[in-house]
This record gives sequence, structure tokens and C-alpha cells, in this order.
Amino acid sequence: MAQDTLEHIAALIAQADHIVIMTGAGASKESGIPTFRDALDGLWSKYEPGELATPEAFEKNPALVTQWYDERRLSALQSKPNAGHIAMAKLQKRLESQGKKLTLITQNVDELHQRAGAKDVLELHGSLITWRGASTGEKQRNLPEDAFESYPPKHREGTPQEELLRPDVVWFGEGLPEDALQEATTQASQCNLYFSVGTSSVVWPAAGIVDLAIKAGATTVEVNPTETILSSEYDHVLRGPSGEIFPKLLELAFPD
Repeated sequence: MAQDTLEHIAALIAQADHIVIMTGAGASKESGIPTFRDALDGLWSKYEPGELATPEAFEKNPALVTQWYDERRLSALQSKPNAGHIAMAKLQKRLESQGKKLTLITQNVDELHQRAGAKDVLELHGSLITWRGASTGEKQRNLPEDAFESYPPKHREGTPQEELLRPDVVWFGEGLPEDALQEATTQASQCNLYFSVGTSSVVWPAAGIVDLAIKAGATTVEVNPTETILSSEYDHVLRGPSGEIFPKLLELAFPD
């Protein structure tokens, strides 16, 4: 592991044919979105995340669970992509124009990458912006811009198939979306430059995807303000927020 200069990492970016970027909560926190545990304040401070983010919690008290998630959904909609999101999207577009590739994998559920212009983002933990039928799994995106009128909200209300809606996110005890996870592991196994950005590296299996890049011979870079439990596993480290680092990397890698 080495604490590196922006110039050195920018040179790696310019030379790479396939870059994978894995983002975590820190990348969204720069847009004002609290991390999962930070979100438990005010009215929700008396709860533990496990009391609100499990299938069992939803079954026991769907009104409580969906109200909390709806507040988080509205918070995400009111937030804007930060300079890091925008720089990553621009980098993806720049590489594609050169016949190269950038794959974005995220543990975040706010869709800020997509709103910044990124394409084909692999969402390992789902999305707050999409909800789905609790029994059928049928997804719904045409949700109200304001809060739901009542909790728990219902899908196809008033029909014989009426069912409760739940956020299309991964709860404790649930598996990651198979398609997204498979594609993420495939891309990590094929890249030659891998970034971990704004993630504490404690959530698995997402934290272990870097191992696939290492086995493939990729150079690995951690971008985070503080040290993580996996910092020593990375070839290079840049300390600081992604909203400051990635715009500079983009400018240095492609100064024109």
C-alpha cells in the first residue's frame, strides 16, 4: 500500500482499458445523504437499523418500516449528485469514446450515479427510488414526488391483486440481486484498474469483490478520507473525499 499522488493515479487511469469503480455510502454522504446508521436520528433514534431493515420488521409493522424508507426516498430525491458522481460519469463517457470501459458498481440506493449521467450502474443493494410488490415482486417507479398518502402504501390499490409495496432494496437476511452481483463479479474479474470509493469495506459480499480484481492482476486503489480495514490490501491509496479527488483525477488524466 502506498499513499500516492494524484498525478500517479491519473496516469494509471489514462493507461487503463477497463476500470471498475465500487462506491459506498461515503460517496453519497458528500451529497448530504446520511449513511445507513446516520439516518437513525430524531424520531427514529430509538430504533436500531435491524429493527427497520428486515423482512420480519416489515411483516410485523409494515407502516413503520415503509414510512422510514419513504423519508429516505424523499431525502434521496431532494439531493443532487456531487462533483465525484459527475466526474465518474464524465470519465465513463470519455473512456467509451476511446473504445475503453468503465463499470460502476454501487452499494448505494439513491441513484445519484444515474442522475449524474452514468450508464449501466450495477446496484448491489437495490434502489430507494424503485418500490415493488411485497408478494409479486412487480416493480413500480411512478411513485409520488411527495410522501405516500398512507403507510404502508399499496400497489394496484382497489384491485383483486392489491398488495403492499416495499422499497426495492436489500434487507438484512436477503440475498443480493443475482444479476447485478454476477455482472459485478464478472466485470471485476476482467478489469485492469479497480477503485474502492467511499466505502468502509465492512459490508460483504461487496467488500470482497476487490479480491477478484486482484486475482485478475488489476491494480487497486482505495479513495477514502480515512483508513479502512482493507486499506492494506490495496496497491495505492488516496486520502480524501471523492468529490474533491475524482474531478482532479479526470483533469489530470485527460487535460484536453
